[in-house]
Amino acid sequence: MKRFAMGKSAVNGVLRALGLGVGLSALGLSTLGLSTTGALRAAELKPETLTAWDRYVQSADSAMQARLRPGHSFLWIDEAPDRRRQLRGGEILTISADEHNPKKVPSGLIHHWVGAAFIPNAKLNDVLAVVRDYGHYKDYYNPTVIDSRTIRQAPEADRFSTLLMNKAIFLKIALENECESSYAQAGPGRWYSTATTVRVQEIEDYGRAGEHKLPSGEGSGYIWRLHGINRYEEGDGGVYMEIEAMALSREIPAAMRWAVDPIVRRVSKGSLVTSLRQTQDAVGTSSRIAARQSTAGQASPIPIAIPALVSGFARQSGQH
Repeated sequence: MKRFAMGKSAVNGVLRALGLGVGLSALGLSTLGLSTTGALRAAELKPETLTAWDRYVQSADSAMQARLRPGHSFLWIDEAPDRRRQLRGGEILTISADEHNPKKVPSGLIHHWVGAAFIPNAKLNDVLAVVRDYGHYKDYYNPTVIDSRTIRQAPEADRFSTLLMNKAIFLKIALENECESSYAQAGPGRWYSTATTVRVQEIEDYGRAGEHKLPSGEGSGYIWRLHGINRYEEGDGGVYMEIEAMALSREIPAAMRWAVDPIVRRVSKGSLVTSLRQTQDAVGTSSRIAARQSTAGQASPIPIAIPALVSGFARQSGQH
């Protein structure tokens, strides 16, 4: 059986299972990590693993809908008194979404983290323009995202693809993802989005003569599925942004778990912070470009018709 060997650098670092930031943005998925030493056998996504993942995602989506009800906190940060002040002070907050993270499921692991940031001097339109600018993910989230493109875009839902890679650690294994995302208004100055992968395929020997795609559900198993929930609220002179990032991966062999689990947690938090920082930077850069071009009488380069989208989202939100 084929093995995926890890070099000595993996002992000191981690094998970062790559997710979409908004890290990466509209998908709202952090870079979640796995670390191993030695070699791991190739893995295969099993039906019972996928069933457990689907149930978990349904539960997370239901919890999001509960946040929309009267008497519930729309933002996670409002569940503690000082979080807004910390964010406005420049901090980025992250927390494990569960006491047991990653969560063990049959033949797999579910990683779930929550992160929050404040983007000062920004409007909701600025943030939505960036997180739906899929063709520029390769610029916003470089070097993890090495290619990205919009497949389809409409007020109700988007479809886009990304190519993810960490050349230093993934040993020429790239991940090609196709994702669907949707957005809805949750009230005045509030929006939320969900996104999920509809296809994840590993590309072995990426960039080499022997480059080839593996069937979905086969390969190293460092990422099998991704799902994300983002929440946005405009206020206090900027935009609060929260990310719930979920990933399904292969399980960690029991003999390695004691050493690997703490590294997975530490690197997952660090990667989520990096993704949020990159989104802050992308919103700031795009806003400055748009302002300069508006002053010069030029059209914005971002391919998002915000006024039309807003009316479409408002119609969609009325159905929830």
